[in-house]
Amino acid sequence: MAQVTPRAIVALDVPSFPQARALVEQLGEQCDFYKVGSELYTASGPRVVEWLRERGSDVFLDLKFHDIPNTVRGAARSAAALGARLITVHAVGGRAMMEAAVDGAGEQCDVFAVTVLTSHDAAGLGTVWGREISSVRDEVLRLAGIAHSAGVQGIVCSGAEAEAVHQRFGSALTLLVPGIRLPGGAAHDQQRVMTPADAARTGATYLVIGRAVTQAADPQTAMAEVRAALRACEEPAAARRAT
Repeated sequence: MAQVTPRAIVALDVPSFPQARALVEQLGEQCDFYKVGSELYTASGPRVVEWLRERGSDVFLDLKFHDIPNTVRGAARSAAALGARLITVHAVGGRAMMEAAVDGAGEQCDVFAVTVLTSHDAAGLGTVWGREISSVRDEVLRLAGIAHSAGVQGIVCSGAEAEAVHQRFGSALTLLVPGIRLPGGAAHDQQRVMTPADAARTGATYLVIGRAVTQAADPQTAMAEVRAALRACEEPAAARRAT
């Protein structure tokens, strides 16, 4: 597998705009791509996205749209108009909904389909879906196939499934992997987590880092560790390409 060097996205999972601004300013040049999710967007609205764009940062607007196609088309159009670089929809919303999201987002904003949340294991997923799930990976691959047929640019899955998705779909689906933890870090409420180095080896293009950085005693140092781990993965890959 040809290894890519993923781009790190820091999750601004904080309850207010002032807290988000303070974290971004603390990280400084260590990060130029941020995730704005439901908690922060509900509290602060579009202004946090606008502020991030004004300072030159890319924005992953992670609102996981799941509604009728026309509503999702409009939401995707509004997100793109705000300047979001990436948005998410739930793959279980179906092909027509995902197609509508791609249509609404246009050419400047990529749509990623969320397959199975990293908070689920097979037992929890089976309870929600009302049937026995023997393999989370198989469910992720099934949903990735629907997402691919809908024309989305990528999918969201845990690092545990990313390599299988990459092997099946190659460059046809870009991979975004959340649940990234530094070595020895706590998993918190997520069941399927991975280190930056391990996720890089799966073929992921984007890694989302949340509490491993944002709740660290020194977020800037934690982010520097993430970047160093990714650079360490890049060096052997570069050496192989040179031979």
